[in-house]
Amino acid sequence: MSGAGEGAPAAPLLRDPVCGMGLDPRAAPATAEHEGRLYYFCSDGCRKRFLADPAVYTHRGAPPRLSVGVMGSAVPHARREVAERAYLLGQEIARRGYVLVTGACPGLPYECARAVRNFGGLSVGISPALSLDEHLHKYHSPADAYDVIVYTGSGLMGREVTNIRSSDLVIILGGRSGTLGEFAIAYDEGRLIGVLEGSGGIADRIRDIVAAIDKDTGAKVLYDRDPASLLDALARAYARGHYRRPSCFCGEMVGEAG
Repeated sequence: MSGAGEGAPAAPLLRDPVCGMGLDPRAAPATAEHEGRLYYFCSDGCRKRFLADPAVYTHRGAPPRLSVGVMGSAVPHARREVAERAYLLGQEIARRGYVLVTGACPGLPYECARAVRNFGGLSVGISPALSLDEHLHKYHSPADAYDVIVYTGSGLMGREVTNIRSSDLVIILGGRSGTLGEFAIAYDEGRLIGVLEGSGGIADRIRDIVAAIDKDTGAKVLYDRDPASLLDALARAYARGHYRRPSCFCGEMVGEAG
């Protein structure tokens, strides 16, 4: 019985649901988003056949759901209008079948998580704590809006890296220094970032921050005031090409650190 040793052919990471060809997702020529998942294709012809009748092909093995990381102010008493938009963002994330990732904190990310839970979506909280007890009593953070809480034990700053690297799409709303740190990580690592304009705090200063950074990292930043429109734009940008970016610095580095 042969093992997966040296010289063994590499197993395909994913398969084209139409023709069954094995694909490396970073090199796939075409993609299509359907019910919160990104399907990869060997050609535009297979993509078109899939889109004509997705139900014929989705049973052949669906890729993981796309994850949307929502990073924002943990202040528990946000402006009502901003809190309502955070809730609408969660509603849209659930409706589209995405997985929500947040820092499991109070404030705007919690409003988003509440909506995801209320509308039947899947919510993952990345906690700075070592345990539920520490999460509740040391960090004074909620635990009732998450399907899964990951206890990193890495503290508030360390938790930010896990937040970003667990997210296919990153959305910034409101926020202070912690959210700025998450934005900086996402930007330096070439992520696809959406900014909910008019939500105050760091979010409303991102344009100036990007101009001051003046560095091409491969990141793409999109702006909109409407949660649904912002998610539409992010999904299009991801499916059209940003999926080719790795979720970590493997192989070739883009840009310079610092």
